[in-house]
Amino acid sequence: MFDDSIISFPSNPTGLYDPLRYMIGIGGKRIRPNLCLLAYSLYGGEPCQGALEAAQALEIFHSFTLIHDDIMDHSPLRRGVPTVWKKWSEDTAILSGDVMLIEAYKHIVKVPQECRAAVVDLFSSTAGQVCEGQQYDMEFESLDSVSMSQYENMIALKTAVLIACAAKTGALVAGAPQKECEALYRYGYDLGMAFQIADDYLDAYGDEKVFGKPIGGDVANGKKSWLTLRAMEKSPDPEAFIELFKSRDFAAVKRQYDALGVGVDALAEIVRFSDSAIAALDGLHADTQPLLAFAEKLVGRVK
Repeated sequence: MFDDSIISFPSNPTGLYDPLRYMIGIGGKRIRPNLCLLAYSLYGGEPCQGALEAAQALEIFHSFTLIHDDIMDHSPLRRGVPTVWKKWSEDTAILSGDVMLIEAYKHIVKVPQECRAAVVDLFSSTAGQVCEGQQYDMEFESLDSVSMSQYENMIALKTAVLIACAAKTGALVAGAPQKECEALYRYGYDLGMAFQIADDYLDAYGDEKVFGKPIGGDVANGKKSWLTLRAMEKSPDPEAFIELFKSRDFAAVKRQYDALGVGVDALAEIVRFSDSAIAALDGLHADTQPLLAFAEKLVGRVK
């Protein structure tokens, strides 16, 4: 299990680094660093310092994206507490986010020399993809028509590739065979897709106490989700559904979800991606039980 107490930042200037300590301190699932260390453990046992450096880089990078996402989404709260831009200012959040990205790179370059080029190249290409996904996400908010394939490409870039990167990075640091590194990347990618669709599902059908944020937030914020796009596909009058969605009346939109059966469809899609993730492990010459348990913990809540 990843212990985020190992993450530290410079003391001064406090106005730059306090927001970083605050962001790490508000917690989270630590999906990416835990998956990195789990993948490493399949081949290397207890994590070496290089594996811990990679795990820290992944969590710090993820936190950087959240700081900037919250600015772009004008989100006042994250995990029930004020977001960095709200607690300090937008300018502070932008600059602190920038230095958080730099801090992530300080850690990723400390992986063992024999895997450093491959790990840094993967990390850098993934970082670019995450930014591409965020751009698509912002563009989709102003479009009435977004196809399911466009949406799934967006969540792949914004969410799945970083989880895939985490799994492959752990294997690379452990010196796993290339074929098995690729299998772990596919596992992480499909698991990331299942995770994001599960998040979309829980936004409409989850328990607020368990989900950790208000139910119906996607609709209230005019944010298209997997369920919204599936409803547009199935609705006999897509334009009428779009107008209903624009009203941001969650109760009315959810009634349409129920009538069209999109919740059931989402559950089926979560299972499909989860099964694909598990299938990717077939060729591994390692004990895959921990990865099966990890997948179940991550998306089993809605299956």
